[in-house]
Amino acid sequence: MSVRIRLRRVGAKKNPIWRVVVADQRSPRDGRTIETIGQYNPQTEPSLIKIDEERAKHWLDRGAQPSPTVATLLRTKGIDATGS
Repeated sequence: MSVRIRLRRVGAKKNPIWRVVVADQRSPRDGRTIETIGQYNPQTEPSLIKIDEERAKHWLDRGAQPSPTVATLLRTKGIDATGS
């Protein structure tokens, strides 16, 4: 099983809010997840980025691969996205 850290869309139509989740890469974008580790709201000023650093590091250490967008969010929060 290949695990990814990626975004899951929640919120109303034309008003997206994103959850940062850990999921099997084969599951659909808004499908089943293993764990929710944070949230991202790009519509606030400044953007809200809330990520549980301890859980993100836990999953990265176990081989979870962040999506390109989540890797950028992790770098913004000062979390090493390489997992080492």
